[in-house]
Amino acid sequence: MIKIAIIDDHDLFREGLKLVLQQIEGFEVIFENSSGILFLEFLEHTIPDVVLMDINMPVIDGIETTQKAIACFPDLKVIALTMFSDTTNYIQMIGAGVKGFVLKKSNKFELQQAISNVFEGSNYFSQEILQKLSFQSAHSLKGNENITNREMEILQLICKGLTTQEISEKLFISFNTVETHRTNIFRKSNVKNIAGLIVWAIKNNHFSIE
Repeated sequence: MIKIAIIDDHDLFREGLKLVLQQIEGFEVIFENSSGILFLEFLEHTIPDVVLMDINMPVIDGIETTQKAIACFPDLKVIALTMFSDTTNYIQMIGAGVKGFVLKKSNKFELQQAISNVFEGSNYFSQEILQKLSFQSAHSLKGNENITNREMEILQLICKGLTTQEISEKLFISFNTVETHRTNIFRKSNVKNIAGLIVWAIKNNHFSIE
């Protein structure tokens, strides 16, 4: 059972989202609220498997809420709920540590896929969001272009969602070797998480949207 928390200040949207999720086998909504502050208090005694986080909220927005939550619980898996017009906040949410983005207009099946992917340790981006992110100019995503052929190969697999172990088995190299290359890739790209790395790779034509 995947335990889900929803934080969104639009009551009708949040309640509708909860009803949709409750119809999906294996999903359970254990918390839903309009307040980032109350969500942070909730985390003190219960940790959900996946969090659906609105970006624009009063008092404490989704960016700050995500930053504070992941600072205390680094393994927390957060998906940003966003409108297509929220582009100015995408990079900040990536920096805060989100695992992906889902448009609020998405259908039930995309939402299910996003939650399942993130729960299993991968990332998820709506294709429309990826395309918009890839054209955004963000200084924080500019890094050293000097990527070796092996690093490029590993970068491609990371962007496709493969774990270090899976990359190790696919390329017939050791786990530690993959980890070393991953460390070098993150250093050269000047990003701090997989979501940021995917965007950086797209922006620099190292990875294409299928």
